[in-house]
Amino acid sequence: MPLNSPLQLSLPVHLPDDETFNSYYPASGNDELIQKLRASAEGHGEAAIYFWGPVKSGRTHLMHAACAHANEVDRRSFYIPLGIHASISTALLEGLEQLDLVCIDDVDAIAGHPVWEEAIFDLYNRVAEHKNCALVVSGCSSPIDAGFLLPDLVSRMQWGLNYQLQPMADDEKLAALQRRAAMRGLQLPEDVGRFLLNRMARDLRTLFDVLDKLDKASLVHQRKLTIPFAKETLHL
Repeated sequence: MPLNSPLQLSLPVHLPDDETFNSYYPASGNDELIQKLRASAEGHGEAAIYFWGPVKSGRTHLMHAACAHANEVDRRSFYIPLGIHASISTALLEGLEQLDLVCIDDVDAIAGHPVWEEAIFDLYNRVAEHKNCALVVSGCSSPIDAGFLLPDLVSRMQWGLNYQLQPMADDEKLAALQRRAAMRGLQLPEDVGRFLLNRMARDLRTLFDVLDKLDKASLVHQRKLTIPFAKETLHL
């Protein structure tokens, strides 16, 4: 099932076309996970991968990237964030094992919901039997710490590869900000970058949004990025 299939589009899910492996800024220690996700998207990786990290750690970006990469090599993918489980049915999971790649995001959102836990457990079993489908699952915490009621589901989630996303160091975040600024034709001095890191929320999504705001303001006012300009624009 392609990423933009009618069924995918029927879900209240936005899949941005700019969240790819190439646009992902990996922290040190996450290279192996990215390699495994690429391999699974291409059809020669692990049957099951579970990885976890806090909100805004880049989990969803990697899930989108895996689906996008699968589509690039003409493989059928499906993405579903279980944060919306209250508005959908478990019937949506039926037959997904016939696809090439299934990405289930925010799986811990259904922890404590027996019907959903059984449905995810059944999907794991069907994927194991089908053998041609790769299942990638992500959550905020490890399977053991996610609060699932079904012990067999926890065991299944530990059946494949398990990874914890490593956080980016400040120098890595600064490099990512400067790289993104350069792509926009904008120069981000180191002192301004470190000022943003010290004064704003430290996840990349927020920092990129702030950089976009500064970029637009600099164009309007024809000013370079300086700490005083950042303070004025961001009302700090």
